[in-house]
Amino acid sequence: MPNLLPDENTMYQALLNKDKSFEGIFFVAVKTTGIFCRPSCTARKPRRENVEFYASTKDALHHGYRPCKVCHPMSFSGEIPKWLNPLLDEISENSDQRLTDWDLRQRGIEPSRVRRWFKKHHGMTFQAYLRSLRINRSVGRIKFGDKVIEAAYESGYESLSGFTESFKKMTGFSPNKSGVKNVITVTRILTPLGPMIAGAIEEGICLLEFADRRMLETQFKRLRKYLQAEIIPGEHAHFEQLNNELQDYFSGKRTTFSVPLVLPGTDFQKKVWAELQTINKGETRSYSEQAKAIGQPEAVRAVARANGDNRIAILIPCHRVIGKNGQLVGYGGGLWRKKYLLQLESRVSLK
Repeated sequence: MPNLLPDENTMYQALLNKDKSFEGIFFVAVKTTGIFCRPSCTARKPRRENVEFYASTKDALHHGYRPCKVCHPMSFSGEIPKWLNPLLDEISENSDQRLTDWDLRQRGIEPSRVRRWFKKHHGMTFQAYLRSLRINRSVGRIKFGDKVIEAAYESGYESLSGFTESFKKMTGFSPNKSGVKNVITVTRILTPLGPMIAGAIEEGICLLEFADRRMLETQFKRLRKYLQAEIIPGEHAHFEQLNNELQDYFSGKRTTFSVPLVLPGTDFQKKVWAELQTINKGETRSYSEQAKAIGQPEAVRAVARANGDNRIAILIPCHRVIGKNGQLVGYGGGLWRKKYLLQLESRVSLK
């Protein structure tokens, strides 16, 4: 089995820095306490000679270590807590409902706790999240024939003016223009390498990026421009298929993806992205080989830029393109993620 770990000095430095970009890459076990942690654990940092590193929680458990109660390494980073799951299930069943602080307390949930979780993981309050769901559904209703006033009342608004004001604030356009405007629905998907942000429109998935990627805001702006659309958190039919296929990929059960993709971009970018999808799992190419593959051997730098502009990670496997000397270079999600993905695919291809 290939070694999935970075070198130990790098891992120990990541531990000292509480570096979240190494989430899923390694786990650290402390000999003096018998526990193992995430790289980003906030507990007191052990001395270098007192730690061991493992590629998985299974390995740490098999060596006699128990999970840390501070960072909970047995769960995905950013995983939805158990106390919140019933509430999210309820919202999923009826996203048009309004839930006040009193309603949350009646369900045994402290409103401030919910508010903090949504601010941390979605960048908005719980009430703003509910509004975004209602507006998202309203766009679909109006686009497919409902009158604005019908969509307003079905979404729980008591006045048309209140609905119109919230709608314009959320989407940037009036309800009457919903028939000609697009909405990109976004959500978080948990993976062993940390949360990813997925985006979808009616035709398919148009975004899949690691949540901590610096270029994420830029990709949002480009998608708004290309698709003439606004971005709203919510649910979408494509997300379930995407999530299932990603789970199969990380568990080694899938080598290709079938969820539909939407790839707005220049003709050159589309050519590069299409060629990326021909690189088989377990294989790699250099940037110069990619340039030759698209019939433009002189366009190595342009190919590299197009790779960097790819906004659908993993499914369009830009991580399979490496330097001509075999070194790992140029991955927006972080080189350690690139290494993890390549070694995961290599391990699967050997089975």
